[in-house]
Amino acid sequence: MPRSLFTLLFLFGLLQLGFGQMNANITIIEDPAITAQVSKFVSDNKAKPYIPGWRVQILTTTDKLKLDQTLASFKTQYPYMPVTWVHERPYYLLRVGACLNRLDALRLQQLLRPSFPGLYPVQDAQINPVEFIGSGQ
Repeated sequence: MPRSLFTLLFLFGLLQLGFGQMNANITIIEDPAITAQVSKFVSDNKAKPYIPGWRVQILTTTDKLKLDQTLASFKTQYPYMPVTWVHERPYYLLRVGACLNRLDALRLQQLLRPSFPGLYPVQDAQINPVEFIGSGQ
């Protein structure tokens, strides 16, 4: 009995300590050099909203209808994978994935090869960073 009473009082004291600190004010004193570096980092990243990386090109065609059909087929099979198309006259280029390096793009190529033969990795200088997060890589 005395041991459980002691344990109960001890726990009550810990709870009081924890709740007592909830109302405490915390003041952070930040070095101005750090503030300047963080501001520079934020402004640099707002100025460059894209990251260079790799994608896998699954189609090159001059037929827009074929592009649309392949795009729909790909989105059905891989709904969560980023996909984009580029029009470089006279060709439509269908590119998928968002990889930081060529090795990841080659892995993606092997994954997609059974469904889309003839695909190959390509560099892309304008990949939105959100696409990397969504791709799970």
